[in-house]
Amino acid sequence: MSETATQAGNFIRQIIDADLAAGKHLCVRTRFPPEPNGYLHIGHAKSICLNFGIAHDYQGICNLRFDDTNPLKENVEYINSIKRDVQWLGFQWHGSAHYSSDYFEQLYQYALELIDKGLAYVDELNTAQIREYRGTLTAPGKNSPFRDRSAAENRALFTKMRAGGFPEGSACLRARIDMASSFMVMRDPVLYRIKFADHHQSGNQWCIYPMYDFTHCISDALEGITHSLCTLEFQDNRRLYDWVLDNISIANHPRQYEFSRLNLEYTVTSKRKLSQLVSENIVEGWDDPRMPTISGLRRRGYSAASIREFCRRIGVTRQDNTVEMRALESCIRDALNESAPRAMAVLDPVKVVIENRAPAEEWLTAPVHPNRPEMGSRQLPFSSELYIDRADFREEANKQYKRLVTGKEVRLRNAYIIKAQRVEKDDTGKITRIYCSYDPHTLNSDPADGRKVRGVIHWVSVPHALAAQFRLYDTLFSVPNPAAAADFLSTINPNSLKICHGFVEPGLASANSEQRWQFEREGYFCADSRHSAAENLVFNRTVGLRDSWQKAAAGD
Repeated sequence: MSETATQAGNFIRQIIDADLAAGKHLCVRTRFPPEPNGYLHIGHAKSICLNFGIAHDYQGICNLRFDDTNPLKENVEYINSIKRDVQWLGFQWHGSAHYSSDYFEQLYQYALELIDKGLAYVDELNTAQIREYRGTLTAPGKNSPFRDRSAAENRALFTKMRAGGFPEGSACLRARIDMASSFMVMRDPVLYRIKFADHHQSGNQWCIYPMYDFTHCISDALEGITHSLCTLEFQDNRRLYDWVLDNISIANHPRQYEFSRLNLEYTVTSKRKLSQLVSENIVEGWDDPRMPTISGLRRRGYSAASIREFCRRIGVTRQDNTVEMRALESCIRDALNESAPRAMAVLDPVKVVIENRAPAEEWLTAPVHPNRPEMGSRQLPFSSELYIDRADFREEANKQYKRLVTGKEVRLRNAYIIKAQRVEKDDTGKITRIYCSYDPHTLNSDPADGRKVRGVIHWVSVPHALAAQFRLYDTLFSVPNPAAAADFLSTINPNSLKICHGFVEPGLASANSEQRWQFEREGYFCADSRHSAAENLVFNRTVGLRDSWQKAAAGD
């Protein structure tokens, strides 16, 4: 699919073009390597579109490989959600899904090879001591007292680690590189740690688990990956990536290239923070429509095509930046404006009684989409009792207010002109009914006497209206960069969700989560995949009709 590919001519494509022209590779092989410790988010979508898009455009292959080296934080739920999200975005990995755990035995053998070469050792410093010995950005580290053990002793100790002969946390395997390196990642990094935990793929076969930096490069090499694409935070890690491959007897040596990660305003994309939002019940789950997860965006009503288009627009660079929320919203708004069928919904209803009309119902014809006649028409029941939105009526108003006012006329969308005569209120002064008259000669036509009616409002027939709940979402956080706060939870937006109870036209009785509508004058909505049912309609607002960020910037 051509629209999935990120910017043509970006620096990664230039590298690939040069490699192919030089005959360095005959086939481009990429991979998407998520850790199954949470749900995928919008940042992962950029990586997915890049890796799978490049493989597609160069007639290559892209593997899905789970970086499953930490069984304490991983589970099958996350694996299944990741597979579902990748496929929903429109991609399919090559062959079966891969797992780092597929290579545990090979990884272990390569670790032994490093030990035999004097390039790895078993360290019995604890975690705090290792951190202390590592030094700082301005001061070099110092050697562990266990660093100079012989290769034979280290091999015996590492074998003992595998056999469960050490308590958890009492020993680890480290690379012997350079404790004075200016790159912290090269100061004898940990390659293996002990964890007595069952693994979702390998069960209890292992009690030692390799670290990401050791696993990732070898997995790439074993799978024949040609271009290993990572985000910029792994730039320094490239030195360790190359060091490992340079010092083991493996034929392939992939190259790692880094690009800027996707940072989006008013969101966090740290899995730890996202997990905290879920575990502390601040959101409904990983698929909460306020979450930046792919499943959350899907539940909110974003389409796969709109997310791919967003990734295409922001492109691929080496420069870190933060993308405005309006850029994401623009993609789905543009898509839905063209494709979403129209419907009417009243979110804050007040009843209108048309006094000069008989109670009998009438069925009116309205377009499904005003600019796409090929989408057909829909039938709207019209009666003497209607719901309109409370904000669409005022007892008194100036000329700038173009909706219903006592003594004034307004047009009902796809129907007649009505005129407000009087109101009925409850004991608190709240309007409960608006009594109107209608002009029966104005069905989708101007009045015969030439009088002008400028305002148009939406409505739903009371006898036919379907009760519905509407969930209106704002950003989950109240500041553009919540991750920069000392406590990101302190920036939670208390108004991120507003729930309204109103009515929709009867044609939405069988609404499902795969459909999206423009509720006229209200925004774009979809049925909620978790809560909506025929007897309990729940709609999520995907995005408003207009760019609210532009309005906010103008101070309006």
